[in-house]
Amino acid sequence: MASTNFSVRMDSEIKKQCETLYGELGMNLTTAINVFLRQSLRVGGFPFEVRLDQPNKETIAAMLEAERIAKDPSIKHYSDVEEALRELKR
Repeated sequence: MASTNFSVRMDSEIKKQCETLYGELGMNLTTAINVFLRQSLRVGGFPFEVRLDQPNKETIAAMLEAERIAKDPSIKHYSDVEEALRELKR
């Protein structure tokens, strides 16, 4: 197998942390990168889920309910938390 070199720019602190992590696993950063690349080829993409963080269904439902409540003139609104707490203590 022929080998080649390539350069990667990365944050120096991330590099240091990864070198420590992979060192604890018994490998250097080059080996870890090769493992990542081989796994990528094996699975046909990233070897882990890559996604944007999006709220789950329950959170989306709660956000929509909060919007509805905020716009509903028949629901009592409070100017601050203290006012709401005073109302609860009645």
